[in-house]
Amino acid sequence: RPVLMTTLTTLLGTLPLAMSKGQGSEMWQSLGIATIGGLFFSSVITLVLVPVLYSIFETRIKQKKEID
Repeated sequence: RPVLMTTLTTLLGTLPLAMSKGQGSEMWQSLGIATIGGLFFSSVITLVLVPVLYSIFETRIKQKKEID
């Protein structure tokens, strides 16, 4: 839950940077888009992929102990 809240507030704070229109905003837009993309991807990995991999490895270790 803290990871999700921190990511959400950072994404919402970076959104105006990515959506800005105006003189000189080309550089800031790309920075905002890269930040949003990186945060989204890392959040998905943290909240989905890591628990799934942990569950898979835990199951394999338990099966290995039962065999021995």
